[in-house]
Formats: sequence, structure tokens, C-alpha cells
Amino acid sequence: MPEGRHALRFEFEPTGAPDIAHGKGAPGRAQLYIDGRLVGESDMPVTTPVTFNPGGMTCGANPGSAVTPDYRAPFRFTGTLHSVTVDLSGDLIVDAESEMRMHMARDHEWPPVPRAAVGACV
Repeated sequence: MPEGRHALRFEFEPTGAPDIAHGKGAPGRAQLYIDGRLVGESDMPVTTPVTFNPGGMTCGANPGSAVTPDYRAPFRFTGTLHSVTVDLSGDLIVDAESEMRMHMARDHEWPPVPRAAVGACV
């Protein structure tokens, strides 16, 4: 990501119920946005329950174990965080423009795959 001021947003949409008795959080879909543009997403079949993850709400550093050997914890952010907002409303934020770009990029298969016609001409 280039230097400068950017808006980062992470969204998690649960797709099922947690199984706390077995130490599993809710499965879901994770999405990362930079400046309002969807740049990555992943389905997570299981998550760690927040009750077992005290570092889950940190901002600007990773106090736990590194999730990849590409860096060493705590990997502190050295820039300036101008604001941080945590929205626990449960309302899904829909970014139709980013979703359309993502789907259009996926539709450029080669060779083209026949698709069923959708809609009708009147």
C-alpha cells in the first residue's frame, strides 16, 4: 500500500453459529477494503472465540504470535492512526460497486463458459 492517508475497513459476516463448547467461533466471510475498494476476501470455516483471544481487539500492533513468518511480533505500526471505529451493530455494509468489480473480474474466464440466460426481452 502506498504511503499516505488511507481508510482501511475490515468486515466479518457470520455464516453460521459458533460452537463454543468445542472452542470454535462462528464461521464467516472476511473482507478487507482499502479506500472503499474491496481488495481481499476469504471464507473462514471457523474462527477463534473472542473469549479465548485477548489480542483480538488490538490496533497498531500484533501482541500475539505472528500469523506468518514474513514478520516478527509485535510488528508495531509506526505511522499515525487518525481514528479507529469499531461497529458491532451487526448491520451488513454493502459495497455494490466493489462487489460488481470483483464479479466482473471473475467472469473473464477463458475459454468462456456457457451461461444460462437471465431475464427476458419484452
